Amino acid sequence: MDERVRRLAEVLVHYSTKVENGEYVMINGDTEAEQLLKELYRLVLKNGAYPIMKIGFDWQSFIYYNTSSEEQLKHFPEIAFDELKRANVIINVSAGRNTRQLTNIDPRLLSIRQKVLELFKEEQLKKRWVIFDYPSDSLAQEAEMSTEEFEDFVYGACLQDWEEKTKELDKAVNIMNNGKLIRIIGEDTDVSFSNEGRKFIKGDGRHNMPDGEIFTAPVEKSVNGYIKFSYPAIRGGREVSGVRLVFKDGKIVEFSAEKNEDYLSKMVDTDEGSRHLGEVGIGLNYGITKHIKNILFDEKIGGTIHMAIGSAYAECGGVNKSAVHWDIIKDMRRSGKIFVDGKLVYENGEFL
Repeated sequence: MDERVRRLAEVLVHYSTKVENGEYVMINGDTEAEQLLKELYRLVLKNGAYPIMKIGFDWQSFIYYNTSSEEQLKHFPEIAFDELKRANVIINVSAGRNTRQLTNIDPRLLSIRQKVLELFKEEQLKKRWVIFDYPSDSLAQEAEMSTEEFEDFVYGACLQDWEEKTKELDKAVNIMNNGKLIRIIGEDTDVSFSNEGRKFIKGDGRHNMPDGEIFTAPVEKSVNGYIKFSYPAIRGGREVSGVRLVFKDGKIVEFSAEKNEDYLSKMVDTDEGSRHLGEVGIGLNYGITKHIKNILFDEKIGGTIHMAIGSAYAECGGVNKSAVHWDIIKDMRRSGKIFVDGKLVYENGEFL
């Protein structure tokens, strides 16, 4: 076994979720991540906890959406939900053999199921949880790297001194929380929002791995202006590129995309909440420099910002509800600026 797999398992169990004696720990993963899942199982047992292993196959999601009736899609999985409620800790590991399994599935079907599973998202947020994408062959292909190169990329982004990183993130949080009105300017971008009564929170590896961002939930009706995103947004096996959004009094009033605009339209119109902005984040992991079409890594790229349409995080003070939470990224390393109450605090991808 790659020694880095053992080290990563220790980070997830001992740092991210702090598994304790006697707890129920749900470990969700697929067969491609077997090495890491095995080590997580071992460490959870060593900690005196009770692992609940949930192993899936890469083909399941396609068969489910391609075969299920609408009645089945709308069925709430009560047994799985009861099990989730009993768990103290959740560790989600993704890998997969094919990142495009759902490319040809009707996005309407995905939206139906997302609405049904909204309670699952809410329940998971009450737990200690973390997500990680294992460096599989398919993710390496998506990132346009060899598997060996991608492993180096992933472990380089994850195996950091997170105790030290959290101190750096605290400084950024303090800057952004020292005001109420935030304005973001860049290429084809000038958007502002109020953060009054809300707060930026650091992402320091407790829930995402890798991590390295700060994020907030804008006051829902305060968002005004326009933004053109730099990188493709990936969702449900589809790549939506050249996304441009226009906001008025918090609501998306215009939208366009250079590729897959129809899919963007369906996501924006999923429900009332999907017309609003749920999150604004700033990527501060400067160990991640390359966009790899994987949001877990891409939203942390040092020198970028990201915005998510849809549901907001309650811990930031957000109240927007939606079955959607879709992050889209903008590079700020060229001509990007952020102002807090009119004061320039961030320029060209770095805090001043």
